[in-house]
Amino acid sequence: MTLQEKIGILGAAARYDASCASSGSRRSGDVGRASVSGICHSWADDGRCISLLKILLSNCCIYDCAYCINRRSNDVPRASFTAEELADLTIQFYRRNYIEGLFLSSAVFGSPDLTMEQMIRVVMKLRRDHRFGGYIHMKAIPGANPDLIRRAGLLVDRLSVNIELPSEQSLKQLAPDKSKDDILKPMTLIKSGIVENRAERKQSKKAPHFVPAGQSTQLIVGASPESDRHILNLSENLYQRYQLKRVYYSAFVPVNEDGRLPTLAAPPLVREHRLYQADWLIRKYGFEAEEVLPEQTPFLDEQFDPKTAWALRNLQAFPVEVNRAEFEQLLRVPGIGHVSAQRILASRRISMLRVEDLPKLGVVMKRARFFVTCSGAYAGAAIPRGADLRRLMLAEGPAPASSQQLTLAGIL
Repeated sequence: MTLQEKIGILGAAARYDASCASSGSRRSGDVGRASVSGICHSWADDGRCISLLKILLSNCCIYDCAYCINRRSNDVPRASFTAEELADLTIQFYRRNYIEGLFLSSAVFGSPDLTMEQMIRVVMKLRRDHRFGGYIHMKAIPGANPDLIRRAGLLVDRLSVNIELPSEQSLKQLAPDKSKDDILKPMTLIKSGIVENRAERKQSKKAPHFVPAGQSTQLIVGASPESDRHILNLSENLYQRYQLKRVYYSAFVPVNEDGRLPTLAAPPLVREHRLYQADWLIRKYGFEAEEVLPEQTPFLDEQFDPKTAWALRNLQAFPVEVNRAEFEQLLRVPGIGHVSAQRILASRRISMLRVEDLPKLGVVMKRARFFVTCSGAYAGAAIPRGADLRRLMLAEGPAPASSQQLTLAGIL
């Protein structure tokens, strides 16, 4: 099999792993820099777009997960890179300015330990033989020896341990070869290593970095019956317990025929999009999962973004007077983000704000006008309440946006 054929097979197989992002690293080397913005696109926490070679080391798998294209019972083309091939390929792509780093994942071949050892070999060749200082995100294999996880953490910028299914019951049904404990143990180990490394770095700046860009995970949405509320509560718990940088949500793509899987006309892309928006509210806007989706509301509204849906359920909290409201109150107004809220605080120190001032400060008035006043005045006439307001906003609002994952096809 030629190298080009391997790239085609293993690059295409990698597109189902969504837990790919880059931020928080300042690693230096002779080739590549992890801190520079600039074949797969990912986004850093500060909004930078970063190009990564997103590829599998192998798609030969010992597991038979119902939802996975690479499961052992599938009759699909199989391929594996050697460590030398993949390290050289990464350097070639970097020198051609195709990529800034590597996202390395793999099916589990032989055993979790063997798979981790071979992935570590790739990274060691990049770091030590090629002196590559670019960003490397690697998937940690559940069930691998803790020593291998530690070795990987000293070489890469980010590790991800993919949970994939939101409950232990679904894991047993759809991925019987995997276990909850095997998934959570490396997450605990990585978190402990990061905390210990921070303490070591305070004592000595020469101490080696351990996963400087943190860890992340992926949840598949729609392959199992869990509600959005269940998923968001799980994500919130993961952020708090394991200090994850990100939870990634991947709309279930029906690539296999299996009676254990739901029959979908298309991947639930709008649901995935809304979960990302709700996740952002939890991480950046001070919302709790129980606020975004209370017990009586198990699924996110596909017609409104989660902040607007929350506002419509909590009209008693509005209108917010922009000339007096605290920063946290402003952040809960649909159409007002961090930047526009900060601009409001700065501008009102100089003079009282008028309705016509808000668009100049970045406020999206199409949504915000229903939930704010300026010196007691709405943006327009009297605003209807309750169901009438929802119907009015639906009549004026655009259709919900979908979210699609980019592939390597354009470069390969």
